[in-house]
Amino acid sequence: MTADASAIGRLTTAVGEAGAVVTALDVVDSDQTAIIADLTCDTADAAHADQVVGALEALDGVEVRKVSDRTFLLHLGGKIEVTPKVALRTRDELSRAYTPGVARVCLAIAENPDDARRLTIKRNTVAVVTDGTAVLGLGNLGPAAALPVMEGKAALFKRFAGVDAWPVVLDTQDTDEIVNIVKAIAPAYGGINLEDIAAPRCFEIEARLREMLDIPVFHDDQHGTAICVLAALTNALRVVGKKLADVRVVVSGAGAAGTAIMKLLLRQGVGDLIATDRPGALYRGMPGLNESWQWLADNTNRENFSGDLRGAVRGADVFIGVSAPNLLTGDDIATMAPDSIVFALANPDPEVDPRAAREHAAIVATGRSDQPNQINNVLAFPGVFRGMLDAQARAFTDEMALAAARAIADTVGADKLNASVIVPSVFDARVAPAVAAAVRAVAKGEETVRPGEGLGAEDGFPTDGYHANAAADILRTTVDAPPLLPDPSAQ
Repeated sequence: MTADASAIGRLTTAVGEAGAVVTALDVVDSDQTAIIADLTCDTADAAHADQVVGALEALDGVEVRKVSDRTFLLHLGGKIEVTPKVALRTRDELSRAYTPGVARVCLAIAENPDDARRLTIKRNTVAVVTDGTAVLGLGNLGPAAALPVMEGKAALFKRFAGVDAWPVVLDTQDTDEIVNIVKAIAPAYGGINLEDIAAPRCFEIEARLREMLDIPVFHDDQHGTAICVLAALTNALRVVGKKLADVRVVVSGAGAAGTAIMKLLLRQGVGDLIATDRPGALYRGMPGLNESWQWLADNTNRENFSGDLRGAVRGADVFIGVSAPNLLTGDDIATMAPDSIVFALANPDPEVDPRAAREHAAIVATGRSDQPNQINNVLAFPGVFRGMLDAQARAFTDEMALAAARAIADTVGADKLNASVIVPSVFDARVAPAVAAAVRAVAKGEETVRPGEGLGAEDGFPTDGYHANAAADILRTTVDAPPLLPDPSAQ
């Protein structure tokens, strides 16, 4: 831009008038006729950034040479890397880390394969596996477009729990092929985290891998979400003075997340539950249901309600949305029971405007970081895997999920709990260790978590018909892990 006394001021004024906030301005070069400045500002979104650029280009004597987005800059070259844990400075060190010394370790593992959990990265490594069919809320984008999300997941594993995770993005959407590939690579990992795989295929993939592998298989879209929702609901019920066994819950979205939430709530002993999706409430006798929806229809919806979502929430105590934006209005929330609880978790736009919901609901939570009570899976999955890896667990169980939910809920002390604080901050350093300790205790058989225990619900399952089958089915799939390997710290 032209060098004059008003040059810098004109830049910052133009940015401010365009509605953005200047966060930094540096003069990187200048001479008697021109100034080169590096201007950094916050904008609302990409369209707003374009408006700011247009305002700057409209200034006399100003040329915009390059525009960079700080989000894209953060992703340049990826967000993770491999760093050796051992120094390789001398021939002696090289001979121990690699040949010939490494041969002794190879032979030891060949003789006792379980030693791989002590002597290799298997002890602390998780594969983050996706086929890119359900990337965030964006849909089927394929494996390459899914990679930034998997990198981010791996970074969160390391940041919050010290777990070394690595993206495994698969260029196939064939269920058999995915299962076979993951089975083939499993020897290098201590756990498998399935991510962004569309329902209902994700259910079959997870179930088959659990049967085949001797390491935990965890679908975060299902179980991480369910753990965090149960933790948040536990504290929300504490705030409003209700018990889980006495409330009616409506869930919008019967995909991976919604199904897992409902199964965990059934496991915990929820009073009544209605599952809804595009066709409306799922009910017994409803035609055209897939296997997953048929299970939900058979094991939920006590009164066999067959209407739409708006009808389902009328009189309900709790609404949980994991579906699509703008399905409900504030007027719909007004029809819910007194002291209602609303979890509108669709991202970035929730099922109901949080501000409208707060006019009628006692507690509102979303998946957004700019709203109170953000329900974020990062509260669960790092600690869950940390605990399973430390215990050298061979399977993930419902008891671990209940223990993790209780640990998250209890991290918010009674003196801090209120309608705007029902879950801890994702940056609360106590969360991951608490979750890890709870999961580790269950995995090692040091603690047994039963339905309702410590989570504000009645002990045991309801015995009425519509819950009896659900309880039995879930209990049959929640088996104790096989005997654990020796604790490496004791060797």
